[in-house]
Order: sequence, then C-alpha cells, then structure tokens
Amino acid sequence: MVTTQGRQAARGAYDRETVLRRCVDAFNEHGYEATSMGMLSKVLGISKSGIYHHVSSKEEILEVASDRALAALEGVRTECEAMSAQATGEVVWSAVLEHLLRETVRLAVEERPYVALLLRLRGNSPVETAALERRRELTRYTEDLMVKAAAAGELSPAVNPRLQARLQLGMVNSVVEWFTVEGEVGVGELQDNVVEMVFRGISAR
Repeated sequence: MVTTQGRQAARGAYDRETVLRRCVDAFNEHGYEATSMGMLSKVLGISKSGIYHHVSSKEEILEVASDRALAALEGVRTECEAMSAQATGEVVWSAVLEHLLRETVRLAVEERPYVALLLRLRGNSPVETAALERRRELTRYTEDLMVKAAAAGELSPAVNPRLQARLQLGMVNSVVEWFTVEGEVGVGELQDNVVEMVFRGISAR
C-alpha cells in the first residue's frame, strides 16, 4: 500500500515528461477510454492531485501525446516540401518519397509510444477528431507524392499510386507493434528494407 508520504515523495520524483510517458504507456496497454485517472494514479504511484499538478485532465494528456507524434510527422512533411522546392531542375519524386519513408520509420521507432497511441485513436472526442484530421492530411500528402512519382514515370505503370501509398503507410505503421530496439535488427536496416521493398520488391531479378 502506498502511503500519503510515499505518494508525495513519488510526485516530487516525477517531472511532466515522465508523467506523460507513463500515462501514454497505460493508454496503450489498457485503451484510452478504459483508463481512468484513478488507474493512472495507481500506475504512477501518486495521488490524482499529483497528476493534476502536471496536467489538467486525461484529455490534455491525450492532446499533448498525439500532438507530439503529429508534430514530428509533420516536420518530416516540411522537410520533403523543402526538398522539392529546392530541387535543381525536375524534382525526383521517388527520392522525396524515400526520405519520407525513412524518416517515418525512424519516428515510428523513436516516438513509438506516442505514434502507437495516435494510430489507435477512433475519433470519440474533439481531441481525437482533430488528431485524426491531421493524420489524414499526412496520408493525403503521401498519396500525392506517390501520384507525382507515378506521373513522372518513376514507378511501375502497374502500380495504383494512391493504393500503394496506403499499403506503404500500413507497413510502416505496423512497426510500432513489433519492432524493439533491443532486437537483432537496427533502425538503419529496418529503413533500408522498407525502401528496398517499396521501390525494388523482394523477388530476385
């Protein structure tokens, strides 16, 4: 049993970043809707008032966590837009797309808890709805890159570019479910394999 004194000591040991991370882990394990502030209090070993010392509500935790993932992903889009804007001559859209894929894979690993939570949102609250709309915008951007690469003759004519974009994103998103940094495969090898599969396939030719 955690005493009042112990809870106060624990509250002092946690900064806002740690509280957010532990809460996000709980959301991912139990589901956002099923996780109450009381449950978070038990997970953290501090009182609910100790949690409120760092955040105003469960909704704020979700908003901050989803924004962290989305801001990082939107940063990659900004990099891709800069690549295409600064290109000398014709833009090689497949190169821009490769950068997008590599960086999205990296973020799926480095920001795994936050990306995983983002992928599990269902739009059951205004915070979730807003996050899902931002995610849809990122999906549309990926589709547009694929369409431009196809129009430039950089992809096989057999490819449906919009369908392929969603398949690629599904593959990258799956990383949060199984990849571990302690495993035999490193992030660089993971990125290389995703790019190899997308642009060249796996059959020996």
